[in-house]
Amino acid sequence: MSRLLMRKTGNAKYLSHLDLMRTMQRAFVRAGLEIKHTQGFNPHPYMSFALPLSVGIESLCELMDFELDDATELERIPCTLNQKLPAGLHIVSAYRSENKFKNIKWLDIFCELYYDDEVPENAVTRLQNIFSKSVVVEKRTKRGTAQIDIFPLIGSLRINRTAEKVVAIDARISAQDPSLNPGLLITAINKYEQSLTPDFTKMERREIYDADLKVFR
Repeated sequence: MSRLLMRKTGNAKYLSHLDLMRTMQRAFVRAGLEIKHTQGFNPHPYMSFALPLSVGIESLCELMDFELDDATELERIPCTLNQKLPAGLHIVSAYRSENKFKNIKWLDIFCELYYDDEVPENAVTRLQNIFSKSVVVEKRTKRGTAQIDIFPLIGSLRINRTAEKVVAIDARISAQDPSLNPGLLITAINKYEQSLTPDFTKMERREIYDADLKVFR
């Protein structure tokens, strides 16, 4: 399988998963790269993403699998596609990989909490206390909502004050089976320390790993 490593930053973070799929399909067409399609009455392109992002989260490590009809050299694809992509989407590399997406286990998320006035007193210590024990929050599911403990889904977590009005959370969280939506970190803050709820939040996915904590590619 051919695979792309790409970045999704800036305004591109507001693209939904379906919008991203459509954008990539059109970029391949405009670049003159023909993606293989399934056979039948309603053919679909052989194209899939690992761990679709929630809208509003940037990523430095998006992975997309695809197959082409011809034998285009993979080394040429990043430059060719980047000329057809909108701002915020950038292909870093293209390569062959047989490592299945199901082998992804962990991901690194970087979250910045912005406060309009100033960082609340003892914010770092109070935030650390929230995530030092069981953290039960409400999660949306296909059947409604459920109460889950996200503490076992956090591999590591560091909290630091990085500016006068900013606190940063650097966390390694479960990517799948089960997954932890990074937005639930903010949900937990709002539930357990409402006065620490930020006025604005910025999130970025920085890396993904397998179960042995090897970078997944």
